[in-house]
Amino acid sequence: MRNVTFAAVQFACSWDKDDTVARAERLVRSAASRGANVILVQELFETPYFCAVEKREYYDLARPLDGHPTIERFQSVAAELGVVIPVSVYERAGNALFNSVVVVDADGRIAGHYRKSHIPQFPGYEEKYYFSPGDTGFRPIQTRFGALGIAICWDQWFPEAARALVLAGAEYLLYPTAIGSEPADAGMDSMEHWRMVMRGHAAANMVPVIASNRIGSETTDGVTVDFYGSSFIAGPTGALVAEADRSTETVLTATFDLDAVRDFRLQWGCFRDRRPDLYGALSTLDGRTRAGQGL
Repeated sequence: MRNVTFAAVQFACSWDKDDTVARAERLVRSAASRGANVILVQELFETPYFCAVEKREYYDLARPLDGHPTIERFQSVAAELGVVIPVSVYERAGNALFNSVVVVDADGRIAGHYRKSHIPQFPGYEEKYYFSPGDTGFRPIQTRFGALGIAICWDQWFPEAARALVLAGAEYLLYPTAIGSEPADAGMDSMEHWRMVMRGHAAANMVPVIASNRIGSETTDGVTVDFYGSSFIAGPTGALVAEADRSTETVLTATFDLDAVRDFRLQWGCFRDRRPDLYGALSTLDGRTRAGQGL
């Protein structure tokens, strides 16, 4: 038996960075007091979601990982509490800028980091202006509480990313997120679709999935996005075991026996019966051709 308790937190962000980071720490501490071992905080939580617009000045929010004050703060918190904390930051690496998560292990050391691979470009979500596509690939990160698979927001819509992580040994999947209304389509509400696609990753890969999304209405240079929260934890069949509402600051927790989950995954046979020799279309863009090979 290897029980691990997971937490997802959700809260509103502001341009008072010190206050927002302090709020994140308060919720992490609340989760730890409820027995959480791995605590997920939402995407780019230090500030409002600046990607709602294209503005050169927001490049200045990016910081190198070395000496990053928010990472160092949560290293101290993780070591004090004995918990794993993935920390979402805007990373500057030379001339490249990435949407990154640094995984802080339960002793405060850096276990690894991930750079967002799929970069969206929609009205209100202008991320290609700010981020290079990540180059870390989909690799589990070993922590005191098992092998962690992490991807960021738009990554969560791609089943290939989830499968690649679990194939490589991830025992659970974490998705820090910033998603809400669509400024170009006021009638669209993607919340249930957003949840369903990740619940599908849990069910298809037979692993727990934890998703953390922000709440609140944010207006950035005239563009408003209403973030819909609805953070959740799903079990290895895709069933919801904990869920937040759309607007309330929340700490969710759920416990899974990762040994029992592993046994379930093996016994079900979906990984045993895979046919990767038949999946060549997945390595192409159009389902038919490979680079340089033509039709």
